[in-house]
Amino acid sequence: MKELLKTIVAELVEDKSSVEVIEDEPNDEGIITYHLHVAPDDMGRVIGKQGRIAKAIRIVMRAKASKEGKKIMVEIEDKD
Repeated sequence: MKELLKTIVAELVEDKSSVEVIEDEPNDEGIITYHLHVAPDDMGRVIGKQGRIAKAIRIVMRAKASKEGKKIMVEIEDKD
């Protein structure tokens, strides 16, 4: 899952080396949170107009997780 997210986002951004994904342990409800960090200049590319790209990324990731019987959440953050 982590590699899928990283692969998708790496194709969208200019600074591929700044893409970082941190996976949290499942919470009480069994939801695994993925924290996606990208360069501040690439935030617009990952989020897209009106959040359409971010929404599409989350949909693809949830579909993959569902096939594996998991629940996930993707948070997009800039790299400080």
